[in-house]
Amino acid sequence: MKDFFNKFLRKEPAMSKITADEQLKRQVAAIYGMLSGILGSEKVVLKAGKLDALELMRSESVPERVLALQKLVFEDPTVDKLPTYEEIPAILEDIEEELADLMARRAVEEKIEKLIVEKMEERHQEYVREIKMQVLKEEQNVESPQTLKKFAMLEKLEQKKLTKSLMELLRPSSLNEIVGQERAVESLRAKLASPYPQHLIVYGPPGVGKTTAARLVLEEAKKLKFTPFAQDAPFVEVDGTTLRWDPRDMTNPLLGSVHDPIYQGARRDLAETGVPEPKPGLVTDAHGGILFIDEIGEMDPMLQNKLLKVLEDKRVSFDSTYYDSTDPNVPKYIKKLFEEGAPADFILIGATTRDSSDINPAVRSRCAEIYFEPLTPKHIEEIVYNAAVKLDVQMDPDVPRLISEYTIEGRKALNILADAYGLALYREGEESEQAISITKEDVYRVVQVSRLSPFVNQKASVSAEIGKVFGLGVAGYLGSVLEIEAVSFPSSEKGKGSMRFNDTAGSMAKDSVFNAGAVVRKITGEDLGNYDIHINIIGGGRIDGPSAGTAILAAIISAITGRPIRQDVAITGEISIQGKVKAVGGVFEKAYGAKQAGITTLVIPKENAQDIPKGHLGLDIRPVETAEEALAVLFPKTEAEASA
Repeated sequence: MKDFFNKFLRKEPAMSKITADEQLKRQVAAIYGMLSGILGSEKVVLKAGKLDALELMRSESVPERVLALQKLVFEDPTVDKLPTYEEIPAILEDIEEELADLMARRAVEEKIEKLIVEKMEERHQEYVREIKMQVLKEEQNVESPQTLKKFAMLEKLEQKKLTKSLMELLRPSSLNEIVGQERAVESLRAKLASPYPQHLIVYGPPGVGKTTAARLVLEEAKKLKFTPFAQDAPFVEVDGTTLRWDPRDMTNPLLGSVHDPIYQGARRDLAETGVPEPKPGLVTDAHGGILFIDEIGEMDPMLQNKLLKVLEDKRVSFDSTYYDSTDPNVPKYIKKLFEEGAPADFILIGATTRDSSDINPAVRSRCAEIYFEPLTPKHIEEIVYNAAVKLDVQMDPDVPRLISEYTIEGRKALNILADAYGLALYREGEESEQAISITKEDVYRVVQVSRLSPFVNQKASVSAEIGKVFGLGVAGYLGSVLEIEAVSFPSSEKGKGSMRFNDTAGSMAKDSVFNAGAVVRKITGEDLGNYDIHINIIGGGRIDGPSAGTAILAAIISAITGRPIRQDVAITGEISIQGKVKAVGGVFEKAYGAKQAGITTLVIPKENAQDIPKGHLGLDIRPVETAEEALAVLFPKTEAEASA
């Protein structure tokens, strides 16, 4: 570039006669021409006006024109010193260098601009092609006779509707229809229909109305102004046994997951741009409402811990190595989910048929606990009566009682009634104008086909028996009566008697037998070594705890003394070797087992007196502290004792 200027501006041998002043004028004029060629004449004039160099540029004086060049080329309005003729060559040298740099930059900029224009044109053509393809797809008819036929078949299927199932019809539609759970429903209402609703764990046997009660209480809470539940508050129900923890976070219907671009479920448009997509889970669906997890005790422990974090934060956080917050292709909602998380402010209700000790302690500590009670035969009968009214059918008076013998679950009772209703319809025939009537025979046929057996046989009796006593057991939330019997014979050799007990009853039950043996000698003075005694649990039931100790004591004393035991009394309690009746667990549930068997009097340890309401289920409840007090209730008074 410098050589170019030298060629144009420096003196040639043929021009030696030109004066120095004339040479400078030509050189300055050439520079002005070059500047106009780079910037354009109009821009040079505008620039000169802004830099206060317009008059200097039009001057005939070479120093003034050079000063104007300085202002224009270096864009410095503060330059105001007129150069001398001696300084002008050096100044022109600097101006030529600056112009050379300016021309080089301009050439590069033009090249870049040309490339930009080419790229823009290329992108524009691609966009036009995509629009054309989209228009062609929209105009193209993708339907074929086969696809249209299948569509018509689907439309035809949509026209067919079955009535709602019988179980939906018989399901309680109000809290008043939930039978036998008055206290549990009251507690549930108090904890949910409140300005500050609590997380809950609901315990109880299956088929007693836990899920239905929770759903109905939410509907009631929506109508109250002081509760935080809106009219559209959701009730999201899920079975805890189906929820599993996915350590890859690719599939988690409860908490949500992230579909990375390489994942099969990722959206095509996001996968093509490499954008991960968070998928909110059920906890977000339940936001503002209730998340009901049935059988929460069956959930994966890791998933339970993750759920606890959500309960604390009331949000679900998402993470992915594919997420780039600076990527312009990331939509706003995905940025929000990654940076703020998904909302998950809900009330958790966990239902379980398992014992409270089987539930994660951290979950229990964050939840209030409510216990639903087992249903009695009277409750089952009431449920059957109410269902018959909804079905608008007649039935034999003995049908509710008969159904109550085969189940203690409300849901199962409705199933039996529904099956019997179907048999009655079939029996009456389509042309019959008589009202449908369900008979005992219909119920017996359902029982036979379903291979059902009576849940509880009537065991209690008004007659006293020697060596037989009713103990009480509990499994889960269901109590049951244990028939314990004992016989004794004088041993063939004094002091060498034996004692035999069920091998399947359990080691703790055997310890209770030996404890009872010590108390027998203390109370009666009899040495059990003089007897061969056989103790049996009818049915081979396994006893996992010491609660049958007092019952075993009574059976042994009855067997060796010949005193009969009342058969309308059941007893529970651990016996100590000092003859004290100690507290046991499950007294509340055992009372239901006693009621099922027709027991009228229940003997319990005095330490358990506060565990059960007085007169619960109409039972005569007798708290005792010693073995003597228990035996006084179990053994009917003799004529001598009565007269005394």
